[in-house]
Amino acid sequence: MQIQIAAVGKLKEKYWTAGIAEYAKRLTPYAKLTITEVAEEKVPERLSEAEEQQAKQKEGERLLAAIKPDSHVIALAIDGQLWSSEEFVAHLERTATYGKSHITFVIGGSIGLSDDVLRRADVKLSFGRLTYPHQLMRLVLVEQVYRAFKIMRGEPYHR
Repeated sequence: MQIQIAAVGKLKEKYWTAGIAEYAKRLTPYAKLTITEVAEEKVPERLSEAEEQQAKQKEGERLLAAIKPDSHVIALAIDGQLWSSEEFVAHLERTATYGKSHITFVIGGSIGLSDDVLRRADVKLSFGRLTYPHQLMRLVLVEQVYRAFKIMRGEPYHR
């Protein structure tokens, strides 16, 4: 299976990149992981509604350009479905069973995802009603994908 994470912004902090690299390495026996970073719009501290929509639109266009046409898209959104680890696994297995071997997870920037990206998504997934920094969500997502593959294979998570 091919897993892509399409995300707004570039990770610069070593603690984020090191954590993601560790889980990406652990994931290699199960799936091919690629991370696509698109540019984050430079926005002022306080945005008008119109400025926010315009920035989301530009980021959204970049994200959509990074998604393969045949990919199954899961957008991370606070109003998305709340799944247990087992429900997450079941969704991935169903997706693979129905011929989708490429899954793209989309993570927006600090202002969220555009309506166009949300419409392109096959599923909206929430990791809870709390708001997390988008950098942290990349790490959490890669860990959860790794956990899902361990569960799928019936392997223990911790050794």
